[in-house]
Amino acid sequence: MRFGLDSVAEIAKSLAAEPFKPPRSVSDFIKQLTYDQYRDIRFDPAQSLWKDAGNFQVQFIHPGLYYDHAVTINVHDSTGIRRAAFSPKLFTYGKNKFADKIPADLGFAGFRLAYPLYNKDEYNHVIVFAGASYFRAVAKNEVFGLSARGLAIDTGLPSGEEFPYFKEFWLEKPAREAREMKVFALLDSQSLTGAYEFLVRPGERTLVDVKARLFERKKVTELGIAPLTSMFLYGEEKPRPAEDWRPEVHDSDGLLIHSSAGEWIWRPLGNPEKLRVSYFALDNPLGFGLLQRDRKFYSYEDLETHHELRPNAWITPIGSWGKGQIKLVEIPSQKETNDNIVAYWIPNSARVAGQPFEVAYRIHFQSEDPLEVSSGRVTATRIGNGDNDDWKRIVIDFEGSKMKSLPATAPVKAVISVGQDGQLGQPNVLKNSVTGGWRLSFQVKPPKGQPLELRAYLRNEKDILSETWSYQLEP
Repeated sequence: MRFGLDSVAEIAKSLAAEPFKPPRSVSDFIKQLTYDQYRDIRFDPAQSLWKDAGNFQVQFIHPGLYYDHAVTINVHDSTGIRRAAFSPKLFTYGKNKFADKIPADLGFAGFRLAYPLYNKDEYNHVIVFAGASYFRAVAKNEVFGLSARGLAIDTGLPSGEEFPYFKEFWLEKPAREAREMKVFALLDSQSLTGAYEFLVRPGERTLVDVKARLFERKKVTELGIAPLTSMFLYGEEKPRPAEDWRPEVHDSDGLLIHSSAGEWIWRPLGNPEKLRVSYFALDNPLGFGLLQRDRKFYSYEDLETHHELRPNAWITPIGSWGKGQIKLVEIPSQKETNDNIVAYWIPNSARVAGQPFEVAYRIHFQSEDPLEVSSGRVTATRIGNGDNDDWKRIVIDFEGSKMKSLPATAPVKAVISVGQDGQLGQPNVLKNSVTGGWRLSFQVKPPKGQPLELRAYLRNEKDILSETWSYQLEP
């Protein structure tokens, strides 16, 4: 039988019948490497797997720092399946003096796939699998930013989050001229196991098709499908911290949702003072993702991080997902090194004991917005004080080619919804003569000590001009 997802699923099914065994940790001195020490360890590209054998090369990742255990990596080609063997000689250790102490059987923390995005003889990192069930990808003219994950379990719940991890990979060698490559992975955790197939297609957009088959060891309270993880420190909605010189710092600035009814919903991200959790009930969603809409360099002014070049990650379901919820978790953070934003799908369908749960979807890593350019989209959300002490002023900018063509005299109106016990005042819509878009401003009085849900969109008589802006105003 040809090796594939079914083969990994058989392993996952057998593993689920056994008690969970945590991964064996690497030695303490490797775990305790400083950031600078670990950064000085580099894989030697001259020793890449499949070097000079086609469009794809594999470069391995050394354990240490955040990566405290090794994973098994197998190579699958026409000769069969063999394990990729670790050797310290595959790496350079820079100024570090401990190269001779590295165990010969240490193993790898993960791997990177390299592909010629720009020139046929230049190999660029396009996707990285390393740490728990995390993987990150980029398309052409992007730098690494947000991450995807194999699975999220009980994220943001009082019981605490469980972090599944990929314990074994199988890399299927592609043909020389292939522009796509398959990776298979075995996931393990206290509550379940899983078999995964990733089909990676780099390019102007890097597409990753994901198929997963999950086997529960025990009942999972909250199963998060197609999770995305990003960072949001601060944006234009609040004044920047006095101690930071950059206008904004974030890898993503909003959650976009496309419902089966055709509605597009935009939820600006934030860095709340307390843990903030939002749910969006949907039936058969058409897509969702974390986006970096603000792509102007002067919004960040950072020549090192280039947040304006961070990719969007857009999820499109393959097959029917039925009813469920998209959950957004925003975690307070004081550091940009913390990924404090998580978004994923929670299916309502009951899982049958003893039966695998299957799901498939595509991730688009791209710079483009999935919303059509003609549609009005939110480009900025700003919050300030209202005319009275207990009121807040909301200012939202919309842009889109359709609304740009409208004259300033067009009867553009806002449809605004204010949550329970909130009060609305002074709604105003006017043409933005600088951007060609439209600006909505209004004031709200939130209930004392309670968050307030807000929604708004623009329309020109019967014609809906924009996506729906959705926001939770903190008390």
